[in-house]
Parts: sequence; C-alpha cells; structure tokens
Amino acid sequence: MTSARSIIAALRDGAEPSPADLRWFAAGLASGEVSEAQAGAFAMAVLLRGLTEAGRVALTEAMRDSGRILRWDLPGPVVDKHSTGGVGDVVSLALAPALADCGVFVPMISGRGLGHTGGTLDKLEAIPGLRVTLDEAEFRAITAREGVAIVAASRDLAPADRRLYAVRDVTATVESIDLITASILSKKLAAGLEALVLDVKCGSGAFLPDAASARALARALVQTAKGAGCATVALITDMDQPLCTRAGNALEVVETLDLLTGRAESARLRDLTVALGGELLALCGAAETVAAGQARIRDSLASGRAAERFGRMVAAQGGPRDLLSRYGDLLPKAPVILPCPSPFSGVIGAINTREVGETVVHLGGGRLRESDVLNPAVGLSDLLPVGTAVQAGEPLCMVHAADEASAQAAIARLQKAFRTGTPAAVKLVQDRVI
Repeated sequence: MTSARSIIAALRDGAEPSPADLRWFAAGLASGEVSEAQAGAFAMAVLLRGLTEAGRVALTEAMRDSGRILRWDLPGPVVDKHSTGGVGDVVSLALAPALADCGVFVPMISGRGLGHTGGTLDKLEAIPGLRVTLDEAEFRAITAREGVAIVAASRDLAPADRRLYAVRDVTATVESIDLITASILSKKLAAGLEALVLDVKCGSGAFLPDAASARALARALVQTAKGAGCATVALITDMDQPLCTRAGNALEVVETLDLLTGRAESARLRDLTVALGGELLALCGAAETVAAGQARIRDSLASGRAAERFGRMVAAQGGPRDLLSRYGDLLPKAPVILPCPSPFSGVIGAINTREVGETVVHLGGGRLRESDVLNPAVGLSDLLPVGTAVQAGEPLCMVHAADEASAQAAIARLQKAFRTGTPAAVKLVQDRVI
C-alpha cells in the first residue's frame, strides 16, 4: 500500500518511486494528507539521492496534475517565458507584449521576488491600480482580447508545489535541481502552454553562479518539459552584472517603458528580449527561423506596437490608461536620491551582483520576511556596467531611498560590490540548450 513513509524510505535507500507513487505524494501535498515533516523528509531524500530523467518528468507531471490545468481555445499558439531570476531583469515586461503583437498568446503566470532577485509581480504592482490577482474568467478574457496578461498563480494551480516550495526554504533543500525543475515547470505546464523559452542565469547575481550548475539546470528543465509534452528551449545568459541600468520595482518599470516607447536605449535589455523572443517564435511555429523571429520582436519594440500592447494590458488589469504618456509622473519616486561615489579610480572589472540585489532588498525593495510590505520607489539607477572607467568620487550609481540613513547604508554596501580590474570577456547569451 502506498504511503508517504514508504515513498520516503524508498528514496532514502536509493530506489526511485513509481509515477503512481509520485502522483499519490503530490496529491497528498495538495490535500494535506502528507505532513510538513514528511514533505521535508521527501525534499531532503530527493536532494541527497536525486531522480532520473524519467523520475523528474513523473514528479513534474504529478505536481502539475495536483490542481487545475488550464485549457485554451485561441487562434494562435499559447506560449510563455521563465527566468531563473536575476538583478535588473525586467525582460518579461518587454517580451510578453512584443510576443502578443507577433500573434501569439501569453498567459504569463509570474512570481514575486525571491531572495536577492526581483519578481515580475512586484514590478507590475509598482504601477498604480494594476491588479495581478484576477479570477480565471477575467484572466482568460484579457488574454484572448489583448494577447497577454501577467498574473499571480491561483491557489488551485499546482497546489503541491506551494506546499513543497515553502518546506524547501526551511529544510536547506532549495538547491536540488530535481526540485527546482519540478517547481518551475509544474506551474508553467499547468497554464496549458504549447511552447516555453527559459532564461537560465549564470554569474554572481544568479542562484546558480557557476557555469556547470547553470548548464545542468538548463538541461534538466528542457528535458523535463519536453518529456511532459511542452516544446522548450533554454538560453544560458549572463548575470555577472545587472541586466539593466536600474534595479528596484518602479525603476525597472521605467526602464522597460523607456525601451518600449523609444525614449532611451537599454541595449542589454533589448538584446536579451530579442534573443528570447526569436527562440520562442521559431519554437511555436510563428516564425520560420530564430533569426526571422528575432527580426519580428525587434520590429515590434522599435515600432512602438509592443508599447501599445503593454499599455492595453495595464489598463485591462486596472492600471492607468495614460501610463505610456505619463509614466514619469505616475510611478512612485523615492524622497531621497544620492550618488554612490566610487572608492577607486580605474576600470570597473567586476560587480558582485548578488550584493547589488541585496542592497535593493535592504532599501525596502524586496522582502527580508514573507510579511514585509515593499516600497516600490526604492532602488538604484544609472548603474555603471563592467568595463567603465571611473575616477574616485564619481558616481557608480544613484541610490533611491526612503531616508538618509538607508541611503548611506546602501552606499557603504555598494562600494564593496564594485571592484576595479581587467574585466573578463562575457557574452550576454552564453549557451543554448535544446
């Protein structure tokens, strides 16, 4: 007879549970039949013993099937993008409307900030009035009408993952590639996707900073998603420095809207958006080749059509209808803005990007505790990239803070995060996994 105890014991002893056993366990997580202690023991057993590729697929499908699965009847492919998390990574807000403009549908179910990395939902909620919690009927209607909606997961979507995710944080099992894979994909696959592009970050600001771990995760994600029936490709991308010149919720929205409206150029943001979008359009058949897909995304951004689509989505989700023309006035601003002076003269050779993200968190732009209320206005702007020559006293960035004390604390932290030296040659897109 299947039980949580027998499944955990099998894993402990090096055996792999059957797909039926994993379905039972996922259903028990969702219903509460599996206890917190048993969930933690399961997570530790998976971390220590690992799963085969077939086992990862079975666990992912079991967690996907633990709740509701969305089905779509739309006149085009249903697609999405997922990032493993970084600093200044606001690609989703630029890419989703560009994809919709290219004729595909993007029901994007996103998350909040985790650790030192920002969350798409937190960034969107910096826009006054915008709602990310929608009922299913409204979610479906906006996706069908505008081609894109970016929302929080409902409680009946992959509920097994919600239980296991919370347990992993307190049982030191977050780093398990098997559990990371099942967590990410169970929610994405429950959204009823036909194709998915993954942005797996590598570098000092990534959860998996070394290249070997990033490639292992990318391979696991792609193999598992394909095994579960979803066409998927992954790009391994640079997170040895912030993706954008801004970090912080409202500030990153400003950077996105500057790009979409053509008011300012954000080359790394644009280039990664184009790269990921081209892959996804080719993958789902909306473009003949990756290069053709990239050209379509680039044109959508440059023409302003992606901006128009973003504005329509924002209005549909309760945000201001005049956001595109007035975002400089509508988005919140911090009362204290101070320069962070460089402590050295020379070329910026490296940035501890995790420390940059942690600085934003401690300014109030992220959560130190689950109950924390974010300050959407705080963060960093005008971040200098690796390879920039600076003189001592010149600003490395501007700090946007709630008060003078937190600004000074951020400056002290940032001055240790930037280092002088000869920068390593690092490509934005480092590898492709199919």
